[in-house]
Amino acid sequence: MAFSTPASRPRSTTAPDSDRPTRIESHGIDHIPDEERYGHPRELFSVWAAANVNYLSLVIGGALVLMGLSLAQAFVVILVGNLFWLLTGVLAMSGPAAGAPSEVITRAMYGVRGNRVNNAVTGWMISVCYFALNLAAAAGAAFALVEKAGLDASTPVKVVVVLVVAAGTLTIGVYGHGLIVRLYLPITLALTAVFGVVAYVVLLKADFGYAPEASLSGVDLWATVIAGVTLIAAGPLSYTTSADFSRYLPATTSAKAVVGWTALGGFLPSVAVCSIGALAATVVDMTDPQTALESMLPGWFGPVFLLALVLGTVAINAMTAYSAGLALQAVGLRIRRSRSVLVDGAVAVALTLYALLVSDFLDTVSNVLQLTVVLLGPAMTVYAVDIWLRRNRYDGTALMDESPASPFWYAAGFSPAGAVAVLGGGAVAALCVNTAYTGPVARALGGVDLAMPVGMLLAGLLYALLSRGRISA
Repeated sequence: MAFSTPASRPRSTTAPDSDRPTRIESHGIDHIPDEERYGHPRELFSVWAAANVNYLSLVIGGALVLMGLSLAQAFVVILVGNLFWLLTGVLAMSGPAAGAPSEVITRAMYGVRGNRVNNAVTGWMISVCYFALNLAAAAGAAFALVEKAGLDASTPVKVVVVLVVAAGTLTIGVYGHGLIVRLYLPITLALTAVFGVVAYVVLLKADFGYAPEASLSGVDLWATVIAGVTLIAAGPLSYTTSADFSRYLPATTSAKAVVGWTALGGFLPSVAVCSIGALAATVVDMTDPQTALESMLPGWFGPVFLLALVLGTVAINAMTAYSAGLALQAVGLRIRRSRSVLVDGAVAVALTLYALLVSDFLDTVSNVLQLTVVLLGPAMTVYAVDIWLRRNRYDGTALMDESPASPFWYAAGFSPAGAVAVLGGGAVAALCVNTAYTGPVARALGGVDLAMPVGMLLAGLLYALLSRGRISA
């Protein structure tokens, strides 16, 4: 299917004053005018790559082997789960079309008022949870650095470390899009170099013939494979806001290029880092991935590896904080984007300290990532189907209208099609889930968790059927 674009105009390669990397971005959820659009879609690759060379991917890759999968099975799960980055790319192409962030574009799906609810849950709340999880991961590496420096990582020291890492993260989020685009290429190159060394060491020591002592089969195997795919897919599915990072591109930008560079930027590093985690798990105990990997590396390289873990997590969290700030604005809070990012950071820091000092980190990661799919899978599918139905044609100016005269006011500010689709898909997914709790469908299937495919499929079908005749492309 071809998606149309407006007539061609000269492409600017220079950032406008509103988006210079050395200044705090002046735009929030408002429309980006044509004269301020600039850049090339290939820049999206480093934005997404920097965010996906991270500690959490190592944790997930190692977790697949800990769950009882063989190395070959883990590789298949990693590849299949990361194919969902294609959906992240599809959503990103709506950014140049509308000149608006995802938090505003979704008014077309849920209505002006309904979208405030959507942003409060799938935009703000889940983003803050991911921010906290990733910050906890970065803090763990930073604690180890502190101890290598000869200091005791006591509770007060841990609190200070979390605050310092959060401050660095939020600085990038506050400065915004221009700094992210400029900074993430060198971050990608630095992280690639460090993880290249890690990969080399792991490849030398990995057991390529690894198989668990008790091989999984039948229902147990399917349950584990599907749970693993869900765990991996939770990453790309969490980016229902990918248009936030493509909206400054000119409206004439190739939709295929936006999809391709975004998807590749997420897919390639995520597959590579998850695979490193899985390979390492064949020879070391990945219940504590950081310590396990450090034991495999040369002593002098340990601090470099820990710094890379912190840097990679800062990169992904700066993007999360940025989008969470936009979501808070889209909920209706009248606050500057830069300040909304700081609000998000304060909440995330509190959650992080809880995750580090009270709960079990690996259990928290697994439960949160799998449970968010109940909401994020249907939400992403509705968004993708809307792009398909409209042929990626969005009127950015009309999307800014929040009055009852808005074409996206629908019924009292709510879109029945969007609400029924996402709630219906989420409700059915909740019946199928098997993570923090076991739904009745999963129980009947012996623990097989079909929440992600069932929820996404139903949400997409409902939205397409209920939107018939309402959307004209």
